[in-house]
Amino acid sequence: MIHIEQEDDGKEGRFSLLESDDFAGELSYTWAGNDKFIIDHTGIPDEHTSKGYGKKLVDKAVEFAREKGVRILPLCPFAKAYMDKKREFDDVRF
Repeated sequence: MIHIEQEDDGKEGRFSLLESDDFAGELSYTWAGNDKFIIDHTGIPDEHTSKGYGKKLVDKAVEFAREKGVRILPLCPFAKAYMDKKREFDDVRF
């Protein structure tokens, strides 16, 4: 069973993906004003690659952006490539 936890201190934050309570990946971001955040890193440990966890983390960030009414600037190469392929993310893409 996987679940995603979020930490946010108002300046930066991260989503941590846990698989059976073991760390399985993270996406970190930095706030750029009140209306957008920058995804700067997505990382998945080698033992958890090819499970789609990076996509799940970006999906969670998009869900968060929609809930908050903010936009995302994906500077992380993985997040940018994934968001480039998903036209349904255009509403939150900066």
